[in-house]
Formats: sequence, C-alpha cells, structure tokens
Amino acid sequence: QVQLVESGGGLVQAGGSLRLSCAASGRTFSSAAMGWFRQAPGKERDFVATITKSGGSTYYADSVKGRFTISRDNAKNTVYLQMNSLKPEDTAVYYCAADAFLRTWPGLRGYEYDYWGQGTQVTVSS
Repeated sequence: QVQLVESGGGLVQAGGSLRLSCAASGRTFSSAAMGWFRQAPGKERDFVATITKSGGSTYYADSVKGRFTISRDNAKNTVYLQMNSLKPEDTAVYYCAADAFLRTWPGLRGYEYDYWGQGTQVTVSS
C-alpha cells in the first residue's frame, strides 16, 4: 500500500518555475516506478513524466520535454517534478502516481498505475 501527497502547486507567471513534490508513505515506494500526470478543465488526464524505481531512467511527454525534470529521492520517499519555462497551457491539476507492479516501461497510461495522490493545482498566467 502506498499513500501519495502532492504539494508545491500554485500560481505563476508564464516563463516562471515551480517544483512539485510527492511524498509517499509505505514500504513499496523504492520498488515502484513513479509518474506525473495532469488534467486541465474539461480535458482528459494526460501523461507528463515517469521515472524508474532506481531513478536511472526517465521519460517525458513531448509537450514538456526540455522544460520539466522528474527526479526522486528514495531515502526521503519523495518524487519531484521541476517545471521551468512554464506556459499557460501547463495549467492543470497535477497528480503523482505509483506503479507498484512495474507492468511496463514507460508507463504512459493511467491504468498502469496503482496508487494516486489527490492532486495539486498549477496555474500559469499569461
């Protein structure tokens, strides 16, 4: 069982930066691949980024490649999403998720993840 709590969202101007954190409880964090997804109003939930259990490999959606960086600290049971050069189209609720059973790599679809956080709002003003 893994419980996830996101933080770090907020309001930022276009071109600015934010760092999201996702704190996990439970012993399986270090053995789970982790992902970030986002959902804008009226839209489906979209994949953003994922990282392997060791942190050795990452994968990004084309829309955020070069601007966002996913990382993790297994000693702190935390995964991060550093977001730079933010754009108004990045506005969404951001969710972290854990793939405890390592079904596939990279996990691009929500159903490939077992546990989800409650989400944190990111709003980018133009």
